[in-house]
Order: sequence, then C-alpha cells, then structure tokens
Amino acid sequence: MTAIRATAVTAAACAAVLATALPSSAINSYNATPAPERTEVGALVATWDNDDDPATPDRVDWVCSGTMIDSDTFLTAAHCTTDWPDNVKFYVSLDQDVQAGLDAAAKKYPGDPAAQANAVAVQGTAHSHPDYPGPASDTHDISVVELPAAKVKSRWSFTPATLPTANQLGALRPQGLNSTDWFVAGYGTQEAVNGPGGHTHPGGGVRMKAPETFDALNDAWVRLAMTAPQGNGGACYGDSGGPNFAVIDGKNILAATTITGDTPCYATNVTYRLDTPAARAFLAPYVKLP
Repeated sequence: MTAIRATAVTAAACAAVLATALPSSAINSYNATPAPERTEVGALVATWDNDDDPATPDRVDWVCSGTMIDSDTFLTAAHCTTDWPDNVKFYVSLDQDVQAGLDAAAKKYPGDPAAQANAVAVQGTAHSHPDYPGPASDTHDISVVELPAAKVKSRWSFTPATLPTANQLGALRPQGLNSTDWFVAGYGTQEAVNGPGGHTHPGGGVRMKAPETFDALNDAWVRLAMTAPQGNGGACYGDSGGPNFAVIDGKNILAATTITGDTPCYATNVTYRLDTPAARAFLAPYVKLP
C-alpha cells in the first residue's frame, strides 16, 4: 500500500506469485502508519521447493497478505495460493513484523524452512476458487486458508473482520461510497524508487495501513485511489489478498481485498468486492455470512 509495506519477496516467490497479477503491492511509504491494532490482518507464508530435490522444501518467505474472517479462516487472493510447486505448504502469521520473525528463525533454524515457518506462523490448508482465473469481469481471485483454531488462539488474540452484507456496497451507490472512509492494510512493499538498476520496491513484511478514497464500483471490483496529494496511501507488492476496509455506520467493514493496481504503486488499488453473489457463494462453506 502506499503506506502498506511488505517484505521484498524472494525472486522465486515473485515469479510464482507476483507475476500472476500486477501490483498487489504493499502499503506505500506516504501517508501510511504501522497497524499493530489490526490484529485480524495477517501474512501468508509459504514453504516450497526451489532446487532439483522436490522431496523437501528449501525456500520459505511471506508472500501475500490477508485477513481472519472467523476463528479459523484466513481470507486472501487466489493468485497467492495457485501456481506453486506441488510441495508448497501455506502458513498464516498474525505477527506485526513477519520479516523480523523470519530473519530470526533463519538464524535459529538454518537450512530448515519448515521450522522457520512454524516459528512465526500456523500451517493451514488453502482452498482457491475453483473458477480462478475467470474473465476480467470477475476473475474469481479469492481463496481461504483453513487453520487449526486452537493453535491460532494459543498464539494470537484478535477479533475477526466483519464481512459486508449482500450488495452492501451497491446499495450505498457512488454518492454514499464517496462519503465513506476507506483504508487498506497489509505487509507489502513500498512504492517504486528509482535507482541505478531501475525501479525497486523497498520494505515489506511489516503490517501497515493507509487511507484511500473511493474511485469506482464495478460488478466485481472496487477501485480505490492511492494518490498522495489527496492524503491517500495505498497498496503495493505483497499486499495482495489483504483487506480494504470501509467505515460504514462507524464499523470497519471488510469490503474488498487487494488484487492489483498500477506497476509503480502510486495511483489505483483494484480490489475484489466481497458483497457480490459470487464472492458470498465461495465464502459460504467456510464462514457464517452476515
């Protein structure tokens, strides 16, 4: 996000995850602040094989963001949980600084990605939308990771995010959406920085938040402005799957998830609506819908 920072994901992770969608960045550096109070927002961590011996994983990193929507269900994006090697395993961490935790675990458990992942996160089972990737009108870019509730509860305290009611955004119409406060959260990297080697995206791996403003509503998408002159921040690489909250009647509603945006992470956050029939149909087997 323009204020949401995410760790720089390793080259392999970038190829496996970030190449499937343009930014799903991180919170940018401008107009962003740390979000230790957003304890329901977490990072998706993966272990996978990156050599000629697929029997054991040899890589570990955080790769995307997401949100707990009940005691054992983590909501993220399908492009975060698809197109991986067969031996990929997914974990969820609700730590504020996941990158620091992984760095410490790498020193404590050198050469043991599974132990490093377990040091910061809880392993779960991913379920991607069966129709992903769909057409541009609705790519079905949504997935959940089911977790052992007891293990999650033993490590973190949080209140699950509140999902929207059916067509809650549509009922507000553009005038109501324009007057609504929005903010994005996630672990992503910062906006592009020019350097000798071209654009880079520093930072990442720390939970951040930033304000956004409403831009446009489509059948499956909410477009949110991340422009700094308007006081906004926004998402960037690594923020994919992370939450975009709309403050409705004084409550933070998890209205949409970050999917993509402009490559340098300066202008627009394209987010997947959670109040549509398609999104609600996918979520219904995993969580009680409002």
